[in-house]
Amino acid sequence: MDEDASGTAGGGRRARTPGGGAAPEPEPISPAAPEEFGLVQAWWGDGKGKTTAAMGMGFRAAGHGYRVHMVQFMKGGADSVDAVRGEYNAIAAIPGFSYENTGHYGWHGLLDGSADDDHEAKALAAFERAEAIVSGSREADLSTPFPLDGDPDAGVHMLILDEILYAADRDLVDPDAVVDLVESKPDGLELVVTGSHAEPTYLDGVADLITNVRKVAHPFDEGQRARRGTEF
Repeated sequence: MDEDASGTAGGGRRARTPGGGAAPEPEPISPAAPEEFGLVQAWWGDGKGKTTAAMGMGFRAAGHGYRVHMVQFMKGGADSVDAVRGEYNAIAAIPGFSYENTGHYGWHGLLDGSADDDHEAKALAAFERAEAIVSGSREADLSTPFPLDGDPDAGVHMLILDEILYAADRDLVDPDAVVDLVESKPDGLELVVTGSHAEPTYLDGVADLITNVRKVAHPFDEGQRARRGTEF
């Protein structure tokens, strides 16, 4: 096998890759702008990992110096989890990644002491925040870096709307309004939406990536409660 095909030292295939065949090393995070953002991603299904996948992309984008913001629609609090969330601590430690939680205590539709009207009000407030951030991003130049501690209303490169699909599935937010929001986003904004066990068919032909996170087995079905470090 010749040197070019084998990828050995001296200019093989690995040397011609973007990374030159070298193992990546961590670098300081400084403001930057993405070159290929602008898709719409939707993560739904009855399996665990939708929010985790979205936040994982958020951390990856922030690691490149891109401005990332997450709005959580329905994660307020419950008796099954502590007041502290590991993801919030981690986000606070990462430059360029911010979040806000407009969720309400408990869960919509369950007899857990929370009022469904309050859930609806909180979900609508989250949707208004999402509209404001999309509007700010529409007015911004997404081809340029943003301050890592900048106001998300002034524009972001990636916007994560966590559990907005649950809110739409439960008629707390109009699904048609979700479509309008998606279609109103600027070309360079990467928009990630999550939630709902029911298929968001209204996003067919609207979202570029639709992933069904399917449950095969879940410890919750055997009575396992949420665990610190995995669920919160």
